[in-house]
Amino acid sequence: MGEKDRGRISELRMGLISALDLRPREHIAIVGGGGKTSLCFALAEELLQAGTRVVTTTTTKVWQIEANRAPCVVFSPSASPSYEDLKEGLKREGHIFVSQGLLESGKVEGITRAMADSLFLDLQVDYVIIEADGAAGRPVKAPAAHEPVIPSSATMVIAVIGLEAMGRPLNPEIVFRPGPFREVTGLGDGEPITPAALARVFQSPNGLFKGAPDSARRIAFLNKLDLPASEEQGRALARLLIEDPHAPVERVVMGSLLRKEYLETKN
Repeated sequence: MGEKDRGRISELRMGLISALDLRPREHIAIVGGGGKTSLCFALAEELLQAGTRVVTTTTTKVWQIEANRAPCVVFSPSASPSYEDLKEGLKREGHIFVSQGLLESGKVEGITRAMADSLFLDLQVDYVIIEADGAAGRPVKAPAAHEPVIPSSATMVIAVIGLEAMGRPLNPEIVFRPGPFREVTGLGDGEPITPAALARVFQSPNGLFKGAPDSARRIAFLNKLDLPASEEQGRALARLLIEDPHAPVERVVMGSLLRKEYLETKN
């Protein structure tokens, strides 16, 4: 990065709690491309080590093996949530994953938006972290009409992309549901995915922050910084997001969830 860029962007290497500038109590919705589940549990692990109580959950569906990354999984139907079971799990483990139940597919059923609000407002847990849409492991996406499912009490929305998509052609192997992505970015099938195109995924009203509460802080998370050439591409995208005065993004965190290294970028 040149001297001109250094004057406009400050960077610090830190853990997730600091990089995201978390407050003492947060309701966090995570949306976007591949890496959401890893971010969800990496953040929960840091928060647990910091001595806080954490609930992880989803408003969609995740595989049971992923839910089991939490030390305790509690099945609680949204129609009649058992807060006693939740409180007992939190008291014993400090971190629980909440789901409505196990499906025949091997996935666990997500909770409703209303239950997510209730967990945060009524259970008085320190942090609720929700995976609020799906991407089938693809690094990038734009939301379909029915998603994301973000609770009204969310205080922070983190939109994730995988930097391995940069420069790759727009196709179903890279982009989850290419149709909405084409509409938001203006790219055609087979065209290379550029920093400018990905910036539009964060900036558009129909992009990754669609449905976020007006009061929620918006964070862009650029994952896979450990891949070759990804740092230069990540910096180019970060500049587009940070230097646009009309962009909804409050800060950009570039990082590697694999290496647990994170780089905060802000004005």
